[in-house]
Amino acid sequence: MAVACVIDVAGPVLTLQERRLFAARDPWAFILFGRSCETPAQIRALCEDLRDSVGRACLIFIDQEGGRVQRLAPPIWPRLPALSFYGKLWQDNPAHAREACALQHQIMGQMLRDVGIDANCAPCLDLRLEGASHAIGDRAVSADPHCVAELGQVGLAGLQSAGVAGVLKHMPGQGRAALDSHEALPRIAASKDVLEQDLLPFRANQSAPMGMIGHVVFEAIDPVAPASQSARVVQHWIRDAMGFDGLLMTDDLTMKALDQPDEVKAARVFEAGIDIAMRCHGTLEERDAFLQHCPPLAGASLDRANRAEAYAPKPAVALDPDQLWARFTELTGWEKAMTLSISPDPTRKAWA
Repeated sequence: MAVACVIDVAGPVLTLQERRLFAARDPWAFILFGRSCETPAQIRALCEDLRDSVGRACLIFIDQEGGRVQRLAPPIWPRLPALSFYGKLWQDNPAHAREACALQHQIMGQMLRDVGIDANCAPCLDLRLEGASHAIGDRAVSADPHCVAELGQVGLAGLQSAGVAGVLKHMPGQGRAALDSHEALPRIAASKDVLEQDLLPFRANQSAPMGMIGHVVFEAIDPVAPASQSARVVQHWIRDAMGFDGLLMTDDLTMKALDQPDEVKAARVFEAGIDIAMRCHGTLEERDAFLQHCPPLAGASLDRANRAEAYAPKPAVALDPDQLWARFTELTGWEKAMTLSISPDPTRKAWA
């Protein structure tokens, strides 16, 4: 039986040692990073090998938001705008913003499905707020929760139309965080009334198949534990108050926000009521040890995992990429050929 973990891959080719590890430990799903993405043919072969290693058609995740978080990147794949682009477009023409955002997610979904990837850690529904950490920044749409909610809905629908399941992040909203959870543990001191505004985009998208919980302390809800390890946040805030019954997974548990041994991280995550632990960096030995701390999927968590896997089947009719791009360019001025020469910022963090 699959264990409740999404685990990473070290490189572009599945090693014999990794194959043996995954066959023995049976992680529920995998996630790819830039280090594992070189060419379409290589990614297709890697995805096939990963599924073969566990003997089933498991989900394979990636972070493909557009902007600075895009694992399939130039020069092979076109770069697409960060979500803040649509927040600006919304101010001038909300209808065009909705259509263009949907098209971007259809285009991204098609890119992913073409190489064998069927789950995307997107869209980002955090608010874009002044004074917050750059870790979210232009990855967020807007400071207007209603705008974020609507564009989140069309983004999810766009991915689904291409056969890709989306993941809402970062529940219950970390747009106010002044620190980057990749480097330290943020604390948000806002009241519950204020936090309800941050939660609004997630409430509006609670039919999504999956959500990702960040490593942030929300003092008004639980002044001690970060959201990813807090039953008050998971059970009372997200499950009960919000009513979300999709699959809940953690953000990467190797982030520096969590200064604990792996066995403690895993225990606290599952005690809080989260369905899936995600670990994205480490040696083969570290991955092996972590997988042994993850329980088999069972009960409600297994039901949610099954629903997530069935959420976005391969489309019966393929989308026409030329038509998608033509309309996208018409709405935004963003041309496919132009984006091929845009490279990621070499100074940005490796996680971005």
